[in-house]
Amino acid sequence: MKFPAFLLFSLIFVGCGGHEEPAKKQAAATPMAVTTVTAAASEWPTSREAVGTVRARVSGSVSSRIMAYVREVRVNQGDSVRAGQLLITLDSKDLETSVRQAEEAQREARSAEAEVESAIRAARAQLDLAEVTFKRMKDLFDKKSISHQEFDEAQARLQLARANHDMAVSRRKQLEAKIEQEAAAVRNASIMRGYSEITAPFGGVVTEKRVEPGNLATPGAPLLIIEQAGLYRLEVPVDESLLPSLRRGQRVEVVLEALDRTLQAPIAEIVPSVDPATRSVTVKLDLPGQTGLRTGMSGRARFPGAASKVLAAPASAVRQQGSLQFVFVADQGRARGRLVTTGEHRGDMVQILSGLSEGDAYIHPLPPTLADGAPVEVSR
Repeated sequence: MKFPAFLLFSLIFVGCGGHEEPAKKQAAATPMAVTTVTAAASEWPTSREAVGTVRARVSGSVSSRIMAYVREVRVNQGDSVRAGQLLITLDSKDLETSVRQAEEAQREARSAEAEVESAIRAARAQLDLAEVTFKRMKDLFDKKSISHQEFDEAQARLQLARANHDMAVSRRKQLEAKIEQEAAAVRNASIMRGYSEITAPFGGVVTEKRVEPGNLATPGAPLLIIEQAGLYRLEVPVDESLLPSLRRGQRVEVVLEALDRTLQAPIAEIVPSVDPATRSVTVKLDLPGQTGLRTGMSGRARFPGAASKVLAAPASAVRQQGSLQFVFVADQGRARGRLVTTGEHRGDMVQILSGLSEGDAYIHPLPPTLADGAPVEVSR
């Protein structure tokens, strides 16, 4: 569509501050040599854009394994922590008592070791004596020197000594089992006492703090949320129709408006299930390290689609004046501005939505001083 001449002259007059040369002088000016390009349809890659949310790749919830009151919280929201750093201390009076009781029971069990060993030695001595005595009495019995009664008594004393020795050895085994049991109780009590000190599972940043001193910590209830710093991803819902064209490792253009950055991010994960309400799947893109990234930021991912035929022109052929955009065409030896509507930019090309038709010749390159109505001479 042609831009009305009177309106073009008014715009150019306003844009130039009212210093436009009179038409007579312009007519007498030497024609400006220009070249033209014929507008033609070309392959224009299409894309589908999806808005997503930035999230940390590694995020952990810090909770307690025991029920106890919180005595001290050593970090605040936004603090950086290192792996193993002490974050929260719980009241451990009851746990300390349990440890002391277990240690006392272990010492008591160990104190009986000397007595049991002494009993074993005494039983061994009695057994040795009974065996020697029985052997001597058997020799006498074989020679008919003693009675059956005396031989039976010697044999009974030997059996009693063996039983006493076996009993002493059995008591030692029972004591060893008890000592091991008490040692396990000490270890368990110490482990439970260790649960009163909650440490960071990995280095990162505290993003949420849900506990204060005096609160009752219960097992499994989140106390802090920690995110591993520097590793983020963009999670975007993508229409199910794009699934066939997506694959892991595929690089996608991502725009982070809050940081005013455009970057390439690979697809790290495609959630296999489809949301029945939105008919979309969640795609996770690993973002390269960027200063200023925060969980919760928004980002736009552009997924490539099938190419289409569109009318495109070099962006340098389009002049911007305020909110208006126009190109110049050569008409009967004069440059004429023509209003156009532009669409998406791709590199140095811009999509022409209206104002220019296929086969139209527009001036390009565009001389900086070219004005509407200026005499031009098209060079072939």
